[in-house]
Amino acid sequence: MQLAIKMNRPVNFLNLRFKGLVKEEILKESSYLKHVITVNADFIVEAQRNSKFRYLINNNYSTFDGQVPLTLARKKNPDIYIEKISGSDFIYDICLRAQQSNKRVFLLGGSISSNAKSVEKLKHLYNIQIEGFSPPYSQYPFPESLNNIILEKIKDFKPHYLLVGFGMIKQEYWIEEHKHFLEENNVKLAIGVGGTFSFVSENVKRAPKLVQDIGLEWMFRILQEPRRLFKRYLISNTSFIWYYLKSLSQ
Repeated sequence: MQLAIKMNRPVNFLNLRFKGLVKEEILKESSYLKHVITVNADFIVEAQRNSKFRYLINNNYSTFDGQVPLTLARKKNPDIYIEKISGSDFIYDICLRAQQSNKRVFLLGGSISSNAKSVEKLKHLYNIQIEGFSPPYSQYPFPESLNNIILEKIKDFKPHYLLVGFGMIKQEYWIEEHKHFLEENNVKLAIGVGGTFSFVSENVKRAPKLVQDIGLEWMFRILQEPRRLFKRYLISNTSFIWYYLKSLSQ
């Protein structure tokens, strides 16, 4: 059996270019800002019809987040080593690296409760310099007054690692829009992490590892919040399968 080997070659999957294939490559020290996008089935479906979002995925450090897309990508690229990199797991790798290299971490977004609890928990676990801020909910683009508050907090703390939990598209657009500002303030890695702070804070229970590994984390989430998530996952998962099957015939 041919074994996958570590190669620094991007992977193309469903018209998207994935560059962030292993954690160590993303965490490697750099002189520039790395914008990391953790791409699951929802992201892939949205990118098929949203050219701006597709551009961001193709031109930043995009990772495979989601067991089914990861498994299919590995099958298509057996000679490439690909790790599953999701915000909910990668946040701990980031904090460990911050501990090892004396770097600062800032958590932006999520609810007030989940943000505060996550900051407290990660500070306790890793003894790192970490702060957070949960702005009040607002449609994107944010009002200038609110955005200025966010930027001022980042400027004051000057984090090396910025984790943004605004939800899909909003967090990616916000990071991209403020790349120059973030670089000026010495941010080296900015990543959209969706609902990660809810999991870290344990305000929302995450699926057991076995459930994640067999690709049924979405079902676990539906059982927790059926009214909010059933329609979303039904549509996104069905659309993802359709796009994948369509790609096989091309």
